[in-house]
Amino acid sequence: MVQMGLGRIALCAAALGIMAGAAEAAPCGKTAAGFENWKRAFAQEAQAQGIGQRGISALQATSYSVGTIRADRGQHSFKLSLDQFMAKRGGPAIASKGKRMKSANAALFNAIERKYGVPAGPLVAIWGMETGFGSFMGNQPTISATATLAYDCRRPEYFTDQLMAALQLADRGVLTPQTRGAMHGEVGMTQFLPKSILLYGVDGNGDGVVNLNTKADALASTANFLKGHGWTAGAGYQPGQPNFAAIQGWNAAGVYQQAIALIARQIDGG
Repeated sequence: MVQMGLGRIALCAAALGIMAGAAEAAPCGKTAAGFENWKRAFAQEAQAQGIGQRGISALQATSYSVGTIRADRGQHSFKLSLDQFMAKRGGPAIASKGKRMKSANAALFNAIERKYGVPAGPLVAIWGMETGFGSFMGNQPTISATATLAYDCRRPEYFTDQLMAALQLADRGVLTPQTRGAMHGEVGMTQFLPKSILLYGVDGNGDGVVNLNTKADALASTANFLKGHGWTAGAGYQPGQPNFAAIQGWNAAGVYQQAIALIARQIDGG
């Protein structure tokens, strides 16, 4: 369960600027063979960047995830056409159930739109596409997944930032070695990476913590993410319209972006 006191979010987000660019001295690798040596080098750099003992202990508890690497190399659905992608990922079913979810949670979505300017459709589409409306949020150890991708030579810079953020969250007890989520280190109902938790996680239900395994917090945080990526209240979100750029910020795959926009339009009623 992902929780964070509200007063800490701004502090954590500010610290990201200090953390970015760390771990340059830790060499990347393509197999598990060098992972333990890499962890030792990364731990020294993390300590130099202010990560405390809880974060370092969480890093030391990680293991190289072959499953994460396999998933990272196997994202073939993003190469499909839009029609093929929608069929493979169950787009029509997501849209159909999404309409019911929008209706059943109308008060929540209305409150979110008043605060962030984001209508229900894109939020419901992301919720459905990412976790089947919370039905499966992943079972991969989050910090191990993030560390594996920070070590891997494919995208080490991007995931170094994510790992530093994860270790910050571990320092604060938000993430632990037992925290589980998706294969790339995402957690919660809409699958936030660690850095996005620090930057955009908000308390949507007013209980004083940010818990992305809860519906209200996950959806409000997703709206905050989209707003943070330039969402303008009342503007369109289809390809070529102003708010499509915010959807592009959510996921880099073009076919995924188009699917979210299409499903969202169907949920919002055209």
